[in-house]
Amino acid sequence: MSPEFASNAPSVAAVDWGTTRLRVWLVDETGNVLVERRGDDGLITAQAAGFSTILEGHLAAMGAPETMPVIICGMAGSRQGWLEAPYVSVPAPIGAILAGAARVPGQRRDIRIVPGLAQRQADAPDVMRGEETQLAGAGLPANGHHLVCMPGTHSKWVLVADGAVAGFGTWPTGELFSVLAAHSILRHSLGEQPQPVAPGNPFFRRWCEQALAEGGDVTSRLFSIRAAGLLQDLKPDDAAACLSGLLIGGEIASASRRYGKGGSVVLVASGALGALYTDALGLAGLAVRAVDADEAVRLGLIEAARENGMIAQT
Repeated sequence: MSPEFASNAPSVAAVDWGTTRLRVWLVDETGNVLVERRGDDGLITAQAAGFSTILEGHLAAMGAPETMPVIICGMAGSRQGWLEAPYVSVPAPIGAILAGAARVPGQRRDIRIVPGLAQRQADAPDVMRGEETQLAGAGLPANGHHLVCMPGTHSKWVLVADGAVAGFGTWPTGELFSVLAAHSILRHSLGEQPQPVAPGNPFFRRWCEQALAEGGDVTSRLFSIRAAGLLQDLKPDDAAACLSGLLIGGEIASASRRYGKGGSVVLVASGALGALYTDALGLAGLAVRAVDADEAVRLGLIEAARENGMIAQT
């Protein structure tokens, strides 16, 4: 055993395995994080190098015992991943979702992957993978109804009722920004490398307010960004802020129509993106309780370890 663990031995490795990145935490019996490690060897790299090879390399570098169990969430459990962890259909209690982690066969360790969620409504099919673990670590009260916004490449809005996921929707806001910026007429307005949009940017706020006021009808506004560059000398960084504000405002307006206007939202996000959504949600008149996304996934994995008997229940 590694010397740094002499007084406090790790009991489980918690792994957030995304498409391009992975994070590993060694956790003791009480849920305390002892050490963390990050890498660029996400799903895409692991498909070539081997999931077991990459995981064991990280664990060895961290001094983890050879038989220590591992709990994983994210894209390692996708169809293109290490093992396709079957989707759990909603509605479903969050604890039961975590407890259904699928075991990876043929390993010397007990390695399990948290399942994703499936919404099987005929008129609103949807899936998520990874966000369910963030929900478990978001500190949601056990009772009552809670609306959760989880922004990203594919933003998720989740309705949680009395500790169970009742339903959810996906808005591919981040992907739309990337596609429009690189493969549409707007590429001439945003330039080669659009700069990150700073919170409080007046162009972001103005275009976000327009999208909110018009109920999320963003397609009729998109070409206006190009026209503003030609007629009003709109600079590339400001054009990027306009597009970001338009798309995020459109997402919030659309989600508000589905889940009801007013009230409060639990925002699970990190960094600059979290700040932009806090700004936009405020413009929409929604009260925000912010939860750090990195912390939420770590706490959710620890809870998954408890639900699967890898560490003791609190």
